[in-house]
Amino acid sequence: MMSLRPLGSTTLQVAPLCLGGNVFGWTADQPASFAVLDAYTAAGGNFVDTADGYSAFAPGMKGGESETVLGDWFTARGNRSDVVLATKVGRHPAYPGLSADNIRAAADASLRRLRTDYIDLYYTHYDDPDVPVEEIIGALDGLVQAGKVRHIAASNISAERLRASLEFSEREGLARYVALQPHYSLVSRDTYEGALQDVAAEAGLSAVPYFALASGFLTGKYRPGAPVDSVRAGRVAQLVDSERGARVLKVLDEIAGAREVEVATVALAWLASRPTVIAPTASARTVEQLPALLALTEVTLTEAETARLTEAAA
Repeated sequence: MMSLRPLGSTTLQVAPLCLGGNVFGWTADQPASFAVLDAYTAAGGNFVDTADGYSAFAPGMKGGESETVLGDWFTARGNRSDVVLATKVGRHPAYPGLSADNIRAAADASLRRLRTDYIDLYYTHYDDPDVPVEEIIGALDGLVQAGKVRHIAASNISAERLRASLEFSEREGLARYVALQPHYSLVSRDTYEGALQDVAAEAGLSAVPYFALASGFLTGKYRPGAPVDSVRAGRVAQLVDSERGARVLKVLDEIAGAREVEVATVALAWLASRPTVIAPTASARTVEQLPALLALTEVTLTEAETARLTEAAA
């Protein structure tokens, strides 16, 4: 079973692997999604991430599919209180952006789809620079005061806007971001390492990175000359053909081979060891993909292994 750890300054205790729900209702139909969720929670996992916009990015999808699947699963299993549920606002086609009115309407729509009366962790999916942080935080605080949201968080935000949001919350005594979901992995380090990570560390925020496996590249299944039948293949093409990608995979292969674990497990273990990171986010569309992710809890890299990976990914 997984050892839980506190999320930021909250009383929430979360698993060291956050299960991404972007595939639910998209590349994983409802039965497959239920099977993955059942296996994850059976292994001790309790931290599930989704968004109101999943999967509006895919042809034929309208957004909200993932939340709907999760709502059906909570109802079928009767386990809502056992799961720390994170969802996001700002990317549903019917509720774009972060105006106060939009945040309130989008939250109510998410609650209906999720078939619950509260969200544990509510992220702003992408920052909306056209809306003052005062309006965004004010609306989010209103949701907390109403009991619809327990804690708030941010994703895809600049260091400057994050700091301004935190300072406003402190100054006015309003709800404060407790977590951050950056785009961060062994091969995507520039967006987080540096100023944004510094603000998170100073404020005591927990980082829950997305694209932790670089759209599947860090599972090792994408190799030069070996086509993979996946809707994500286009996202990793540049990495597959790059010198840096080859360098990272070589070191991952060596460490994984020596430890007799999967490449994905090592990649997640590196990410989990980084400052501020409490739980990488990774998704599985089948139960067979889960063991490599769950094994993260059993692998602690040595300083030498960590240094080799960090250097290869520089």
